[in-house]
Amino acid sequence: MSENIIKADVAIIGAGPGGYVAAIQAAQAGLKTVIVEAEHLGGVCLNWGCIPTKAMLKSAEVYSQLKNADKYGVSCDEVSFDLSRIIDRSRGVAQQLSKGVAHLLKKNKVEVVNGYAQFKEKGLLEVTSKEGVKFVKSTHIVIASGAKPRSFPGLQADGLRVWNYKHALASKDLPEKLAIIGSGAIGIEFANFYQALGVDVTVIEVMDSILPQEDKDISDYAVKEMSARGMKFKVSTRVTQLDRADDFVKLTIENKSGSDCLEFSHVITATGVTPNTNDLGLEAVGVSLDESGFIKTNGICQTSIPTIYAIGDVAGAPCLAHKASHEAMTCIAAILDVNKADSLNIKLIPACTYCFPQIASVGYTEAEARETFKDIKVGVFPFQANGKALAIGKPEGFTKVIFNNETGELIGVHMIGEEVTELIQGFSIAQTLEATESELTHTVFAHPTLSEAMHESVLDAYDKAIHI
Repeated sequence: MSENIIKADVAIIGAGPGGYVAAIQAAQAGLKTVIVEAEHLGGVCLNWGCIPTKAMLKSAEVYSQLKNADKYGVSCDEVSFDLSRIIDRSRGVAQQLSKGVAHLLKKNKVEVVNGYAQFKEKGLLEVTSKEGVKFVKSTHIVIASGAKPRSFPGLQADGLRVWNYKHALASKDLPEKLAIIGSGAIGIEFANFYQALGVDVTVIEVMDSILPQEDKDISDYAVKEMSARGMKFKVSTRVTQLDRADDFVKLTIENKSGSDCLEFSHVITATGVTPNTNDLGLEAVGVSLDESGFIKTNGICQTSIPTIYAIGDVAGAPCLAHKASHEAMTCIAAILDVNKADSLNIKLIPACTYCFPQIASVGYTEAEARETFKDIKVGVFPFQANGKALAIGKPEGFTKVIFNNETGELIGVHMIGEEVTELIQGFSIAQTLEATESELTHTVFAHPTLSEAMHESVLDAYDKAIHI
């Protein structure tokens, strides 16, 4: 075994947005760093999630804009799309970025070991690949193995008529009638992509509203906008049976109205994720899991074993790439000096859904805020009263802010509208800097910009709005 041992200061399992960022940070700090990856550098996010879906959604957006060009005084005849080229472009973008990650790891002298890692003891990993077995001995180990689609009995994806996100990202056949089970960000983004291309889409959600993690005002507005385009929603609805045939899928659903059977050409299951902890050998070293199987960590990403860390989806919600990347920086800071690492406040992690219109949020929903704080102030400003939104023909949506009235602290932001996934960062910075309503009120926002709606929502919270 000795000739196959690779020694390191930090070993990382998984090269997704958590793992590769941790590897680069560790290497930049002068630590001998090894990263173990079984499939693609960049992980699910870069190869099969965040990036390729956004490329596909951009194609759908361009197609929709061209179909509606007349409202801008522009004529576009015979607008069409080529699904194969849309998919090829999406895959090309993902491959380009995966190669970029490989370049960054090489540039920072991170050793990449291909294969599946398993703990043999606290500081020792066995890595198995087609080429054989290697061992990595490391002072610190970071688990960044991610998560996979959750599968329920009878609803398992087969790649034919029942898809998970990988199938939906790679199929070059357009569904005729599509059901999407689950209305989180993944489900809603696929719903918007396929509906924009003309597919008859129905979203089925077991909770009483779509995007159940979002503020209710956002969820209600999203339903209104998407329904107006022809999308169908069935909330408080459970799929009790899925029957597969050669050319259709039949779903048996159950809700307050009773049971019903619906036929679709295809089904996408988007019912959440489950952590990639199987076969890691965690039981051999005593790493503790929570009741859902995610790895338990403290504020600086340490597991129950202080020299073993866990970041990203494998460490639990929110399962977001930027959360994984920030946790990567947190855990490397802890490895360098455990007393100087700052804990991550998950209430400061923004969430984005790239539907039409876009959705972005950070902090408490209004319902959560009313339960948590004694006195709150809420401000709302519609984009239809914003000059830039009207000029670009995107007046849909609004900005909503929530303040703790006792301290002036900004505790929640909820936005739906054009490019709000970019705008949200302004409020995220404000929260990180602990800006109050007074400081936001006195911040100058450029004109004409969509960001002026952000300023006006702050003013509205304190009955000072100008343009409504």
